[in-house]
Amino acid sequence: MVKHIVLWKLNESQRGNAAGVAASLRSRFKSLLGVVDGLTAIEVGLNYKSGDYDLCLIADFSDKGAEAAYQNHPEHLKIKKLVHSLVCARTSFDYEYTVATA
Repeated sequence: MVKHIVLWKLNESQRGNAAGVAASLRSRFKSLLGVVDGLTAIEVGLNYKSGDYDLCLIADFSDKGAEAAYQNHPEHLKIKKLVHSLVCARTSFDYEYTVATA
């Protein structure tokens, strides 16, 4: 499994509508479930504390190949273009993991 985490800092012009931006992006990213093969879960969250970043995306993929396919998927690229118009900074972190079982 692969976890893909992205943090975004909103443009100053978007900060007053951070909750609306988060809701819109959450809906758009969740629409990728069942569309992008290997995408098993996805969530967008709004930072409720002040900090360096305003929004977070966390996505789970079945493997590295699925995450790579997501990066170039046309539906993801549409959302990515929108995100670029809303944010002024971005950082990401990707790692492989196994699910612990009892």
